[in-house]
Amino acid sequence: MTILLVDDEPQIRRTLRSSLAAAGYGVREARSGEEALTAFREEMPDLLIVDVNMPGMSGFEVCREIRETSDVPIIMLSVRNSEHDKVRALDAGADDYVVKPFGMQELLARIRANLRRSLHDADQDKLSFQSADLAVDFVRRTVTARGREVRLTPKEFDLLRYLVSHPGKAIPHRELLQSVWGPDYGDETEYLRVFVNQLRKKIEPKPSQPRYLLTEPWVGYRFRPPEDGQ
Repeated sequence: MTILLVDDEPQIRRTLRSSLAAAGYGVREARSGEEALTAFREEMPDLLIVDVNMPGMSGFEVCREIRETSDVPIIMLSVRNSEHDKVRALDAGADDYVVKPFGMQELLARIRANLRRSLHDADQDKLSFQSADLAVDFVRRTVTARGREVRLTPKEFDLLRYLVSHPGKAIPHRELLQSVWGPDYGDETEYLRVFVNQLRKKIEPKPSQPRYLLTEPWVGYRFRPPEDGQ
């Protein structure tokens, strides 16, 4: 699988290129946001690692531009560790956010988690959800809300699928994070807040008054089937 590495610092690119190649990944490099978009169109990589702070086009802009046409997993790198910056990256369309400096094993684990497109529970792949207002096809990975097909990113779909697969159950934050992002996650509650808000905008009749994706304070989230929420 090919990874597009986008960073303006040559030393970081050299270090990451060596480690990623040793782990069996093909690596394409870009030194700027503009180069990244050109390389993305030419290479169509399986995953992107994008630095937030670059001269010219920022990592946020790169992410938003790519999200216009692609659901490819994007991991953003930054020296900033504030919740605000993480939420900003996720809102731009990133799947994950890694703070510099980081251990290479941590980054590799996150790459593996983000390349995984489906949950490990094989039984779930045989299921689908269907109601008058909402249809989720777990195999085809399609969602229809009120007769209109909705485009979701891979992480949005995996999160919705997990919630829909457990109707009526309050799913704790940690369970959701580890089931959708992987076993190395558990404390990134801001990820869930951003992605649930994105899902609400796409499937809820009134996102500000959610009918299907309910918040369970201090616990997690719960999916209420449409028939129960009329």
